[in-house]
Amino acid sequence: MRGRTRLRRAGLPYLLLLPALLLELLVHLVPMVIGIVMSFKELTQLQIAHWGAAPWKALSNYRVTVDFDAPVGATLLHSFLVTCAFSVLTVALCWLLGTAAAIFLQEHFRGRGLLRAVFLTPYALPVYAAVITWAFLFQRDNGLVNHVLHDQLGLTGDRPFWLLGDNSFVALLVVSVWKTWPFAFLVVMAALQSIPKDLYEAAALDGAGVLRQIRRITLPSLRPINQVLLLVLFLWSFNDFNTPYVLFGKAAPEAADLLSIHIYQSSFVTWNFGTGSAMSVLLLLFLLVVTAGYLLATSRGRRSADA
Repeated sequence: MRGRTRLRRAGLPYLLLLPALLLELLVHLVPMVIGIVMSFKELTQLQIAHWGAAPWKALSNYRVTVDFDAPVGATLLHSFLVTCAFSVLTVALCWLLGTAAAIFLQEHFRGRGLLRAVFLTPYALPVYAAVITWAFLFQRDNGLVNHVLHDQLGLTGDRPFWLLGDNSFVALLVVSVWKTWPFAFLVVMAALQSIPKDLYEAAALDGAGVLRQIRRITLPSLRPINQVLLLVLFLWSFNDFNTPYVLFGKAAPEAADLLSIHIYQSSFVTWNFGTGSAMSVLLLLFLLVVTAGYLLATSRGRRSADA
């Protein structure tokens, strides 16, 4: 009888996890395996209806993808560098804005609740509605951005194009940071609640100012949550597809050609699903390596700090 009870208790967690595991299998793992198989085949618009019978190309799609002297590999490398720059800037700005706002709103003052609600508004809005609104704001002739910068403040010599050319990277970065930084703000604000107030009171009695308290107490206490937060922000920004697609459409400008939209163009615009699948697999491997390396580095840093 006791053995059955123990068996039930031991199997209960796995039973509760079973629905999530099945959904993960259907939604992520099965399509991922199919995508890996497609990366070894010659798949165009003509073969996609019977992709299982498509010609086998082995590693040919990967060779074309990583040949940086050829047009396909050169454009992919450019897209990779743009995505890296975009992700690093997005993560840095989101973390900086979110942490600063969370620390500022820790103090009790009139209107704090209203400011918290306002700061969380971009995160609560639907992504498509928010990005479409920004697309209208960035219009060259009728957009509010040029109206303020050029007509009102005179900061630009002419009305710049924000959705074309080099400025498209700035527009994409602004939209991404605007809609993502409230998540960092929310996470850091929740983490700050666990820091004892006594530490700040003791530091104040010792003569430590606000900046020193943030450097010596707040940031070290936030280190565990920041390690997870930075990784999540990086993965989100590196894989972001909705923002460039809604902002620019199917053909993103060269300066804002993220890997996600580049792979989409290779697969669904030029109808080369084999090459697009190979790019997706390489992207997956890159993110797995970065994630594993980051987790390994942070775990070692945590162990050395505890020692």
